[in-house]
Amino acid sequence: MKVDSKIYIAGHRGLVGSAIVNNLKAKGYTNLITRTHSELDLTDSEQVADFFKNEKPEFVFLAAAKVGGIVANNTYRADFIYENLMIQNNVIHHSYLNKVHKLLFLGSTCIYPKNCPQPMKEEYLLTDSLEYTNEPYAIAKIAGIKLCESYNLQYGTNFISVMPTNLYGPNDNFDLKKSHVLPALIRKIHLGKALEDNDWFTIDKDLDKLPIEGVSGSEDMQTKIEVLKKYGVTTNPNGGISVEIWGTGNPKREFLWSEDMAEACVFLMENRDSKDTFSDNLKEIRNTHINIGTGLDISIKDLAQLIKQHLGFKGSFIFNSDKPDGTMIKRTDVSKLHKLGWKHQIDVKDGIDKLYNFYINV
Repeated sequence: MKVDSKIYIAGHRGLVGSAIVNNLKAKGYTNLITRTHSELDLTDSEQVADFFKNEKPEFVFLAAAKVGGIVANNTYRADFIYENLMIQNNVIHHSYLNKVHKLLFLGSTCIYPKNCPQPMKEEYLLTDSLEYTNEPYAIAKIAGIKLCESYNLQYGTNFISVMPTNLYGPNDNFDLKKSHVLPALIRKIHLGKALEDNDWFTIDKDLDKLPIEGVSGSEDMQTKIEVLKKYGVTTNPNGGISVEIWGTGNPKREFLWSEDMAEACVFLMENRDSKDTFSDNLKEIRNTHINIGTGLDISIKDLAQLIKQHLGFKGSFIFNSDKPDGTMIKRTDVSKLHKLGWKHQIDVKDGIDKLYNFYINV
């Protein structure tokens, strides 16, 4: 890519897309194209066709997707498979029709089987059943990988698929109904610490910034106490504060700072092509996607303890084993990415500090 190349970032407002935009700007790229959902509905094939015909982007980062945690994935199953399939089908197909030089498609490591051997290698794709709660989303992302592979093989396109592990960072979602585990834990423990200190100014500021079920800081104290309790931040009979965490706390997860992920994506777009993602001597070309992660994992229980220590929370955790754990272990094998020349910089301890600072100052 040249600094004046026309680059379209689909999903530029999300956690992934915003990190890529910021990375490109920091590197001096000047011709970035973005569209909000109201300006361009990527599930509408006619709108996407018109956009590509008129704008003619040279490079595309496909970071747009419908995303969510376990509850959202399991509740809105039809929405997750339909919308993600439509987004990627439209963008990838019209990238081909309009001769885009290179496209980077972003998926997720939930594409791997529920009981996948650890660490998860790219070659383990489609070797067993998926985790049920996010199966529709995973199937959509697998289809995106195969779409890129198939267009490369049939039409000679240069489409690369990357599968980031669990991401967190600036512009993360802290809505307790929809957020992923790390931002949810940071917010709940932040609120627990404020309740522990009887710091209603901090609680009110938090609820004003992001109301919980419509409850803001201006509500009466009992209403605020009840909504906090509903989401697992509560005063115990002994006077201490507890924070509820879904599941047993035993599952292990790998976390990647979103700005590290963006650096990896831009590195691949600048330095690697689709032909670099597989060996030349293969009879069947498959599993050309690239894991993006740290190769390191941490249990949810230990993650919560790290956040607790960082925030100075003295209360207790209640692990609700009636809630789903999801896959017990999910750790990526990142040897392929390392061979291609990239390695992460931010570990999870430093990342917690950076994300908490973002949250309280946004």
